[in-house]
Amino acid sequence: MLASKPSLLTMLFMLLLTVGIFAQPGTLQHASPESQGVSSAGILDFINAAEKSKTEFHSFVFLRHGKVVAEGWWNPYAPLLKHSMYSCSKSFTAAAIGFAIAENKVKLDDKIVDIFPGDLPANVSANLAALTVKDVLIMSDGQDPDPTTVIPAKDDWVKEFLATPIVNKPGTKFLYNSMGTYMLSAIVSKVTGQKVIDYLRPRLFDPLGIKDIDWEVSPQNINTGGWGLRIQTEGMAKFGQLYLQKGVWNGKQVLPASWVEDATSMHIMQDPNAPQGKKDSSDWLQGYCYQMWRCRHNAVRGDGAFGQYIIMMPDEDAVLAITAETPDMQDEINLVWQYLLPAMHNGALPADAAGDAKLTQKITSLALVPPAKSNISPAINITGKTFTFGENEKKIETLMFSEKGDKIYMGIKNGGKAYSIGFGNGTWLTGTTTLPGPYLVAFEKGFYKGMPPLQVAGSYRWTDEHTLELTLRYIESPHTEKLVCSFNGNNISADIFNSFEYGRHKVTITGTAQ
Repeated sequence: MLASKPSLLTMLFMLLLTVGIFAQPGTLQHASPESQGVSSAGILDFINAAEKSKTEFHSFVFLRHGKVVAEGWWNPYAPLLKHSMYSCSKSFTAAAIGFAIAENKVKLDDKIVDIFPGDLPANVSANLAALTVKDVLIMSDGQDPDPTTVIPAKDDWVKEFLATPIVNKPGTKFLYNSMGTYMLSAIVSKVTGQKVIDYLRPRLFDPLGIKDIDWEVSPQNINTGGWGLRIQTEGMAKFGQLYLQKGVWNGKQVLPASWVEDATSMHIMQDPNAPQGKKDSSDWLQGYCYQMWRCRHNAVRGDGAFGQYIIMMPDEDAVLAITAETPDMQDEINLVWQYLLPAMHNGALPADAAGDAKLTQKITSLALVPPAKSNISPAINITGKTFTFGENEKKIETLMFSEKGDKIYMGIKNGGKAYSIGFGNGTWLTGTTTLPGPYLVAFEKGFYKGMPPLQVAGSYRWTDEHTLELTLRYIESPHTEKLVCSFNGNNISADIFNSFEYGRHKVTITGTAQ
């Protein structure tokens, strides 16, 4: 039976929906690459090169002229999953400062000592007295070395920061300092009475339609600021697009244009004496903004460890959000300049149905392949056995295994708490756990009140009849853990690896079945 022809009113509604008049606030429109002047073949080349690179890509969203021209997630990573931003969180913290400035709650030249008069050390140095909000924004706090590896082990991060010697005149020397960004978060909390995440919700997240976010906190229940934000990849892209549009979203000035201009301008050079050849090949020597980095090709980026990027390219009217795990962050950005930059052109390109189909096929097949299905028959029956360990770095007290068909469930007692995690054979078995994953320090120490269970994907294989390899992906973070258990009668030796250490370090623990 033939479908009836749509009415004129229906056709008009569909047209208005297409051009975005009835679009929901914060939603992103999609378009073919060629219609926005981007080559499908160029995007495909980028993806292929990414998969052959040092970087393990987890997702990307690519916007041109405000429209999504390509996006993809490598299974088991998925669109609705959040992803740890690491230092990309800093750009959101800076935006909160921008809103606070617009609302006359704080000024760039406000002295830090005036904001925290009750937290100062007994002796306030001249450099500490001179430290301003702007100095902190541009990573010129004057401390050396960076205290970020020391302060989080303390009880009161604000007091510890203010007690850390400031050896250089603030505003004169760049030194990356994540605790400085924590101070920006603390400033927002001090002047607004809200955590950064709550302050940003009605001002930034709600207008852009960014939902399902969370952010780690310090012992004082202040958002960590310099790290700890988890957000979906689309939300990253929206944030970049807001800055590309000078703070305008759906025709409304969400963030002041003057702030966006100032926040994306170079305020300090990382190494003024770097040779030109080194500067020409580095995206870390182009100047620093307000918790953002200048890039080559007149671009600006939010930047998080292990390859989390929001790259804004005003000359091309483009935004690229990437989540990944990489040992070489420059190599990851180089892929963008090598493949995506030349794929963008002025004006629309001729339609390329074949190229678009190839790109679509590639994107729909993106996956991080689990370990190959194991058909080895183990020489030991591990089901029901509980292996007990002595004191160890990982605080693992016991392991217990249970085989159910093609799945293995591992019970683990860690730090006095019991957890259960499932693993598929040749597939990813997804689930949740409250077992702290790599680098979830605030969660592990109990600072993070009410954090939802962590999304994980597990897969196993027997590499020989005595050795069980378990791979666990924390799929809302860049990281993966691997546990290789070798069984010898009632004895077990377990090697534990974290992917971010890239083979440099492993922990071996031994135990006995009870």
